Amino acid sequence: MHLPPLKAVIAFEVVARHANISKAAEELNLTPSAVSHQISNLENFVGLKLFERTSRGVVLTAAGERYQQTLSGALALIASAAQSARADDGIEVLRVHASPSFASLWLMPRLPHFMREHPDIRIRLSASHMHSDFSRGEIDLDVRYGAVRWADLHVETIFTEEIMPMVSPAMAQRLQLRNPQQLLQESLIFSEVNLVQWPQWFAAHGIDVSPSHYALSFDRAYLAIEAAVQGLGIALDSAWLARGLLDEGRLVPLFADRKSIRVHAHHLVYPATHGKWPKVKRFTDWMAQQVDAERDRKSS
Repeated sequence: MHLPPLKAVIAFEVVARHANISKAAEELNLTPSAVSHQISNLENFVGLKLFERTSRGVVLTAAGERYQQTLSGALALIASAAQSARADDGIEVLRVHASPSFASLWLMPRLPHFMREHPDIRIRLSASHMHSDFSRGEIDLDVRYGAVRWADLHVETIFTEEIMPMVSPAMAQRLQLRNPQQLLQESLIFSEVNLVQWPQWFAAHGIDVSPSHYALSFDRAYLAIEAAVQGLGIALDSAWLARGLLDEGRLVPLFADRKSIRVHAHHLVYPATHGKWPKVKRFTDWMAQQVDAERDRKSS
């Protein structure tokens, strides 16, 4: 078996992903010249030019695109073999990445149920606003937040969310607001990461004036929601994420008719090959069951 130099293959994958040799060098902890040398080695091995240099970086040639597509399948097989090797005494590790607020408010309270139902799967959960790079083989499944724009990955929207103003019961009783216009004079909490922001919410309810300032601003939705629980202002966020707090009565909708905006914001995302792994299938099936059960409780 005449294999290409593996260091060169790895360099090719990283350069193709970044379309930039300098950025690839940073990830690989090499000099740009060393990365270029690895690419030259691979091009000599296959006998074809794989990249063209441009003013902005590098782009794949037609041969390079074909090689990348074939290589992606091979790397997926290697990752699958690594998954099998990781199994220890029948215990498999499922590596899940999620946005911080989803992980904290929605997933964590439900994980004990998954662990009871699937004792042979150990969850390794990480959370950040950065999307997972599946090509690095470090994550099996990602729960992403935002608009869908991942054409090369399998995407399942988890649920339809209601984005609505929420407050503590004491603040709701004190304010007694009757229409959205009145909110412009109140303490609004701003969450930088939300798909729907206060200006969009006001516009959706016929108000073309945006808030001139906010009482508090956060870069995490769960912090904005917790600030509302503490009576520090009015949060505009997902009723699905805040479901536990709403059920406990620690938060309430500001308006009786909720005045919500519906969006599709949270999604299960993973390479199609990962969907064939039993542990991924069991987790996604469990997620669907949790959502269905919650939807049934809500409608009953």
